[in-house]
Amino acid sequence: MKPNTRPSAIPKKLMAFVSIIGIAPLIAGFYGILHDQLTYSISPEYYTKFKFHQFGLTASTSEAIFEHPRLAVSLVGFMATWWVGIFIGLILAFVALAHKNNKEMLRITLRAMFIAIITAFFIGLTGLIYGKFHLSNSGVSWRLPPSLIDKANFIAVGSMHNFSYVGGIIGLLAGVIYSLRQKTNH
Repeated sequence: MKPNTRPSAIPKKLMAFVSIIGIAPLIAGFYGILHDQLTYSISPEYYTKFKFHQFGLTASTSEAIFEHPRLAVSLVGFMATWWVGIFIGLILAFVALAHKNNKEMLRITLRAMFIAIITAFFIGLTGLIYGKFHLSNSGVSWRLPPSLIDKANFIAVGSMHNFSYVGGIIGLLAGVIYSLRQKTNH
């Protein structure tokens, strides 16, 4: 053991490591809820004619209408993103082990998660704009539900969802870079 390493520091870092892995899916799930509330506002049909079926909230093949659709949207948002949080949390937790103590691990990693979320959101917005102004005019190869009333917004929201996943990966890389730079700055 190094002379300046206290034995109690290792368990605290282990607790920080486990905490990061536990917090990340919750943060990702909450982000998914907010993300899907926004996209539901743009295209309710994306949910009633696609997402509610995809996530098994209805057995019917017709349009899914719920008494409280925002609750169903929240459930879909959480289910679609919590698992991404596990992936991001594991990677950022391992990177965080490079920091000198548990407090730095948590502080820097929470900031790295925030960077990942902001990155995913803005890349998602890019996808929304791309979908609205390009894909909705040029067409998509996706299997669109029959009887769409607002095809352009359905495509725009689908594009935002796809871009958001890519944004999550890019955001993760940005978070890792941020975390490692914080290590070199201390």
